[in-house]
Amino acid sequence: MVWNDVIRAVYPGRFQPVHLGHIEVIKWALDKVDELIVAVGTAQESHTVVNPFTAGERVVMLRLAMEEFGLDMRRIYIIPVPDILMNSVWVSYLQLYVPKFRYGVARNPLVVRLFKEAGYEVLTPPPYERDRYSSTKIRRMMLAGDPSWRKLVPSSVARFIDEVDGERRLREVLGSD
Repeated sequence: MVWNDVIRAVYPGRFQPVHLGHIEVIKWALDKVDELIVAVGTAQESHTVVNPFTAGERVVMLRLAMEEFGLDMRRIYIIPVPDILMNSVWVSYLQLYVPKFRYGVARNPLVVRLFKEAGYEVLTPPPYERDRYSSTKIRRMMLAGDPSWRKLVPSSVARFIDEVDGERRLREVLGSD
């Protein structure tokens, strides 16, 4: 296969944390393309309630989850991308960080619009129980000490969050002086 002939898509997200819905989207996308770029957004931010994990931690979570589900890592790139905070040029900015791609993978209406305005076709995955699989919801559960968040993430991700003391980190960054 020639490098330029590879059909590639990019799937952007913050993955704070990686959950089972993300894995379903990745599996779905891999059925549509030769290679998938998983763009870890807001790479510059960590240790906040909205973005508690570092870009490096999210890369590890993604890799662990993909390996747990037997995905072919030879077909996947995981690339951290800092925010630019200028929506009109976001896709052009993204292109600076990732290999050439043909499709965007997104459900978020803004991201879909930005890909389309930049001339890309968008692959829109099914919602995969969006009300259940939400990183925001999972972080709230972690903050509340509700252990059922563990059922919403791959087991390898739950173990990794334990290793980095992610629940305590969330509670501490929420605290005030």
